[in-house]
Amino acid sequence: MSETTSIPAPWELERYELTSAPVYHFDFDRREFFKVLGAGVLLVSILNQTAWTQESGSARGRIEGSLPGEIGAWLHIGENGKVTVYTGKVEVGQNIRTSLSQGIAEELRFPIERIELVMGDTQLTPFDMGTFGSRTTPTMNLQLRRAAAAARDLLIDLAAAQWKTDRQHLVATDGKIMDQKSKRSVEYEALVKEQQLAKSIPVQDPLIPAANWTVMGQPLPKLAGVAFVTGKHRYPSDQKVPDMWYGKVLRPPSFGATLLSVDTAKAEQMGATVVRDGNFIGVAARSSGLAAAAIAAIQADWKSEAQPSSKEIFEYLKKNTYEGTDPSGGGDRYDTGNVDEALASTKLRLEQTYKVSYIAHVPLEPRAALAKWDGDNLTVWTGSQRPFGVRGELAEAFRIPEDRVRVLMPDTGSAYGGKHTGETAIEAARLARTAKRPVKVVWTREEEFTWAYFRPAGVIDVVGSVRDDGSITAWEFHNYNSGSAGIRTYYEIANQRIVFHPARSPLRQGSYRALAATANHFARESHMDELANALKMDPLEFRMKNLKNERLRAVFQAAADKFGWGKRKAAPGQGFGMGGGYEKLGNIATFAEVKVDRKSGAVKVLRIVSAFECGAVVNPGNLRNQVEGSNVQGMGGALFEAIEFQKGKILNGRMSQYRVPRFTDLPLIETVLLDRKDLPSAGAGECPMIGLAPAIANAIFHATGVRLRSLPLVPDGLKIT
Repeated sequence: MSETTSIPAPWELERYELTSAPVYHFDFDRREFFKVLGAGVLLVSILNQTAWTQESGSARGRIEGSLPGEIGAWLHIGENGKVTVYTGKVEVGQNIRTSLSQGIAEELRFPIERIELVMGDTQLTPFDMGTFGSRTTPTMNLQLRRAAAAARDLLIDLAAAQWKTDRQHLVATDGKIMDQKSKRSVEYEALVKEQQLAKSIPVQDPLIPAANWTVMGQPLPKLAGVAFVTGKHRYPSDQKVPDMWYGKVLRPPSFGATLLSVDTAKAEQMGATVVRDGNFIGVAARSSGLAAAAIAAIQADWKSEAQPSSKEIFEYLKKNTYEGTDPSGGGDRYDTGNVDEALASTKLRLEQTYKVSYIAHVPLEPRAALAKWDGDNLTVWTGSQRPFGVRGELAEAFRIPEDRVRVLMPDTGSAYGGKHTGETAIEAARLARTAKRPVKVVWTREEEFTWAYFRPAGVIDVVGSVRDDGSITAWEFHNYNSGSAGIRTYYEIANQRIVFHPARSPLRQGSYRALAATANHFARESHMDELANALKMDPLEFRMKNLKNERLRAVFQAAADKFGWGKRKAAPGQGFGMGGGYEKLGNIATFAEVKVDRKSGAVKVLRIVSAFECGAVVNPGNLRNQVEGSNVQGMGGALFEAIEFQKGKILNGRMSQYRVPRFTDLPLIETVLLDRKDLPSAGAGECPMIGLAPAIANAIFHATGVRLRSLPLVPDGLKIT
């Protein structure tokens, strides 16, 4: 049989990302995602092969494969004895400031406490597509290590020339070049005084192997951690400049509403500057209180459009796909073997539907931006995962060249994929231009819940067939709307049909931590358990029988051993379950233990064990935090998080109405890290989340016999009839 594919397999993706300039897959509706109410339309280029979306702002065509080759673009050794390093990557709580510094300190042989990172400043740092896709460790850590290693070699050359000696006797250590024969040494800053590191970075620069690391591979504490816990750090929402005013934006009563008329007289009488541009209406005032009062005083009449509700969303998505109406053909597809024949000829066939709801990102810090105009030059401080993308959006919105726009990204209060777009920056810049002074806009929590984009909802239909011995003969998998990340199965199945069907979403939707891999792994790993149950076969044994990938087998076995799978019998109301998979070059297996009170319907997760492998570990302490943090965040989407909406309005857009995990929800969390020093280091911000939801769902089934196929699983407790 011939094979047709536009969805890369997990192993193909790994090879592609490690050997080619990376591009990224984003799970949003490409036609609707970038519509920003009152803030222009953002553009994104679509690659026709495999429907990959390259998120690169207006610097279209530039990718990380064309990064500057000069040492000086990345690294500067100052006469003050400090090393300044420049990167377009940003810190949103994942602690890459520490891990990147470890890589530089390792290769440069320099004290980490004397390294300063300039991050996310579009005027000073090399172009970067953004901080997403778990790409910082496999790409930027590697790039900065190469720059540091090249600088180390150049310093050795400078010392050899200065001392007129053979460089083979010289070594770099602790910020000095030392002659091993004579024992003399010279500090880096003395060597480079009044000189530039103008040498190019070699294409094949030898890096220190993981087995010989002394700084990398260590659980170093978070750099500048004291400033964060004591409140000294200034987030985007804390930024201030002289003569700064505060801005607020008038929001429509529902999605897609059109402004019919507006009366701004009362707001103007209060001393606020009012800006109107099409559907965009905002105010700037001397204080945040006055701005809020002025926006509340504006009288506006809107026309709302009919919208589906959260109760009918799954039926709506399946009926409103782009297939048949989209000239490009719609979604992504993978076919191999003969699925129909295999399904028809196998005795045991199982067909089920799984669903996932829209959920909000709920970042600790809502969106914020401070904009300042100096003539035709614009400077914006904002919390964004894509500073260069935001620069492009601003340039396009105001029709000015990109070199007149500077975007700075102070370390921000989390993002989880939710801060790719620059609407808040554009809002602040619009208000600042009219007010003729700097203006800061900070979204309220209600605005964050309502006007930010959501993780896509989705419907997933799965059909699987198995032989009596547990071999899977056919696999058919259709995902409607939620996305194609992680959609390809890693199990060995000869006959597969896997299709992603993009659909018209009534809500603004976009990237979320792990993208659609969470939805696709939930459906796949739940269905694997359903097949195993139909065979009366142990779920771990069933997976291992159909799994050849050595790295995945290793994490499943490690998690099973730590969890004690098969070594104890469940008590009444107690259940055990598992889930796992591959995403973003990482491998995860998660096992869960739950307790269900049949009378009240209360579900309590008692224990989570995760085994994770992402190549050579850069910082085991931080990696453990990433895995555990993913599990804590993932509990919300697994158990109770869901956006409720009706007639274009969000019904639970407050923290008091939207349930996120609390301290009382947290179980015992145990993490097993598999350190593969023989493999390149990969990222860990996303993959660890994908095994949790199916593990909990499978554990609930084990405890009660009730199979739950929709996320969230128990928003109102478990109803057992």
